Amino acid sequence: MLRKIKRKPTTPGEILHEEYLEPLGLTQKSLADHLACDIKVINRIVNGRCAVTAEMALKLGAALGTTPGFWLSAQEAVDIYEAWKRISKLPKRLPHLATG
Repeated sequence: MLRKIKRKPTTPGEILHEEYLEPLGLTQKSLADHLACDIKVINRIVNGRCAVTAEMALKLGAALGTTPGFWLSAQEAVDIYEAWKRISKLPKRLPHLATG
């Protein structure tokens, strides 16, 4: 049984900003330079305007001492939450798979 997520998950961008950039005294530009990416990419992630990709998750994990899965899990939680907001009704389980 699927449960609807009631609280908006913390976005990867919020995590990046609050848990890494601010405490470490890093700017978006310095992180972008370190990751060899455009500052616009980091800015869009921080501001929740784009998703963390698998490639970016690898880079963030390597640079910040986390796993790529940490970033992808955070992104997945946001994606599922947003999908719940868009979908009004899910289909019923296929009869072949019904238990009971």
